[in-house]
Amino acid sequence: MTKTRHDTNTLRTLQGLEDNRSSVRLRAALAVGTSPDPRFVDTLIERCAIEPDFHVREMLTWALTRHSASTTVPGLLEAVRSERAQARSQALHTLSKIGDRQAWPAITRALLSDADDEVARSAWRAAVVLVPEGEERALAAVLSAQFGRGERETQLSLSRALIALGEVILPILRAATADLDPRVRAHAMATERLLHDPDAGFEFALEEAKRVVALGTTGREERR
Repeated sequence: MTKTRHDTNTLRTLQGLEDNRSSVRLRAALAVGTSPDPRFVDTLIERCAIEPDFHVREMLTWALTRHSASTTVPGLLEAVRSERAQARSQALHTLSKIGDRQAWPAITRALLSDADDEVARSAWRAAVVLVPEGEERALAAVLSAQFGRGERETQLSLSRALIALGEVILPILRAATADLDPRVRAHAMATERLLHDPDAGFEFALEEAKRVVALGTTGREERR
């Protein structure tokens, strides 16, 4: 009887994860995270790849973090190689939350420069969490190739990722401020400003950097 009831609850939860109503999917994901069961891991990862609701995706990620890394990481590494952008993005996001550095080799240059902004942003966040000690400067050099990319949110994500690496990024930032592309120069300047003054605000730092670039200075002359 107990086994039958357990199987019935499992089936109900699986059906809940696929329900047309986001509120039902949210409750089902919460239930899985509250009572972790390895049998749900594959389904959680599959749902992450197609779930349209942001809040449900976050709950799916939370549910995955409630399971052991040995159970979740292999499936997430497979999802990182998916052709579906959302699958890659959400798997990377979840790996950054789990924080298991065995996943580091999966953070490839291809992912860090993925054509999809959401995938790239997730890869940047995962990279700074998973990067092995001593490899921060090399990672910063790879990330710096993305300066000037995208709109405000994408640029802010890159700046935050770089800043999380600490002072090792300074030589790379200074090299980027001499780039021929004005978007690259402005983005690098704004990142350096935020590194030294976290309270400045990215919007303010970026607009100030654009003004400095337009005037044809590096910005350091003005601060002297």
